[in-house]
Amino acid sequence: MTPPLIAVFNGPNLNLLGLRQPEIYGTTTLDDIEAICAEVADELDLAIDFRQSNIEGELIGWIHEMRGRAAGIVINPAGYSHTSVALMDALLASDIPVIEVHISNIHRREAFRHHSYVSHAATGVICGLGPGGYALALRAMAGILTQDDDA
Repeated sequence: MTPPLIAVFNGPNLNLLGLRQPEIYGTTTLDDIEAICAEVADELDLAIDFRQSNIEGELIGWIHEMRGRAAGIVINPAGYSHTSVALMDALLASDIPVIEVHISNIHRREAFRHHSYVSHAATGVICGLGPGGYALALRAMAGILTQDDDA
């Protein structure tokens, strides 16, 4: 049996993790996070498609691509969380579970970061737990998929 596919999408500036504002985001790189996700996915018998883009339209295209292909989406929309109705709409149209991840606690930061359009499309949100939030998101997604199988 083919393992369920989980898309792990990352938004703008996350390619600079480890370099950009380490006092907020730490020194873990996006490559390190991809390795963590691959390890957890193997443990949970999931397949992952891990990508990053600084381009809103590219992220939207990837989300459309996952409709009918992936079992779920884990997304760190980064700055697009607070600005992109289009990203929210694409996630709503995907018709699959979505877990939103943020490395920092967006609710302890600047006021404009407290609102996320993406949260309106998310089954769940994990924020403020650092890079480990991705592993938690994959574990939560596995639990959601198991619940769906039991229905």
